[in-house]
Amino acid sequence: MVDDALLLRKLSELDDYRRQVKEFEALTVDQYARDWKIQRIIERTLQMMIETCVDVAGHIVSDEGFRIPKSYADTFTVLHENGILDDRLYLSLKKMAQFRNIVVHQYDKIDSTIVVGILQKNIKDFAAYRDAIIAHIKSRTFPDEKP
Repeated sequence: MVDDALLLRKLSELDDYRRQVKEFEALTVDQYARDWKIQRIIERTLQMMIETCVDVAGHIVSDEGFRIPKSYADTFTVLHENGILDDRLYLSLKKMAQFRNIVVHQYDKIDSTIVVGILQKNIKDFAAYRDAIIAHIKSRTFPDEKP
């Protein structure tokens, strides 16, 4: 059985990270590229956000007996296959998981344009992910209620 309190705590952490990185959303590619401190803050925070999403997904996958994912990105595929994530959110999170792998394993190949694009276009997807997980929790807890 999924530990809802644990999931909600992790989703709260995700919201905290989202608020912290949101202050950088007006950053230009040039500003980002010139400031290694900002790069480190943003890249690490995005990494933690993506890993938090994967961790939440992993708990759901394990506790509900879904198929075992083959990768970070595949974790979101499993949630999509089981109706927890819609097509758009699934594709966004899958790309972010791939981005996370670059941040972790190929840090010398991080594209400033991609990072700034995530800040400007995809930060909202973390709130959408939170909402999708909360809707899933509610659907299990109160199966007869309509969303």
